[in-house]
Amino acid sequence: MKPENIELSDKIMAGIHKAVHALVVNSAKKNEHLVIADNEGKVKSVPAKELLKTLNK
Repeated sequence: MKPENIELSDKIMAGIHKAVHALVVNSAKKNEHLVIADNEGKVKSVPAKELLKTLNK
């Protein structure tokens, strides 16, 4: 990959992480659940507060 493409990719990934974190924080404040896929690909609903604990590790 070209260096400028790597830099752009890094910026995009940082933006995605920031957006996901904001979504989880806002959902946790409202006591909402989020739908996620676990490590095995199984879909489940998780309280945002629990998910926030794992993101902060």
